[in-house]
Amino acid sequence: MANLDVYDINGSKVGDISLEPNIFEHEINEKALHQYVKAYLTNQRQGTVSKKGRSEVRGGGVKPWRQKGTGRARAGSIRSPIWVGGGRTFAPKPRDFRVNLPRKIKREALISALSDKMKESKIKIIDRVSLDKPKTRTIAGFLKKLGIEKDKSLFLFEGKDENLIKSTRNIANLSLKRAQLVNGYDILNCDYLLMDKSAVQVLQEVFSK
Repeated sequence: MANLDVYDINGSKVGDISLEPNIFEHEINEKALHQYVKAYLTNQRQGTVSKKGRSEVRGGGVKPWRQKGTGRARAGSIRSPIWVGGGRTFAPKPRDFRVNLPRKIKREALISALSDKMKESKIKIIDRVSLDKPKTRTIAGFLKKLGIEKDKSLFLFEGKDENLIKSTRNIANLSLKRAQLVNGYDILNCDYLLMDKSAVQVLQEVFSK
């Protein structure tokens, strides 16, 4: 069972915590990670782009000039795709790009991402963040003491803490998310993963089954 140091909001070590090996020391499934990331990015596509084909643009009902004798190329419509102002060849239309993955692959990808961060020693555990009022300086100072203020970090917490949300939203390299809503892409897309004890408890309760 893996053990990690636990830090307080001042960056001082206050203890340690044991993590479930079947979640944080799981065999990394690169195939599941690849499938999940590919599907996740595909699902971000809006699919709202739309262009007009030659049958949809206005005009072009008459032949621009006679077929022969002018010395110019044959033309049947001013709305041909090769003309300026003409229709678009193979015009894109709105479509749904969504890809559905089995729940087992999503779970495998998330656990593999957590295990990968653990293997690289890129997980930091925080005892508990309790702020009387929003204090961006406090959170920024904590990141600086850990030496990760310039790295892209993801902070997982649980519950509803408006002071914490307001304290982190002005820090460029830090993202905040509830542990129940995290996904494999979020974890792979950060350099360091920060979690408080409540977030660790939620992840272990949900994925240890």
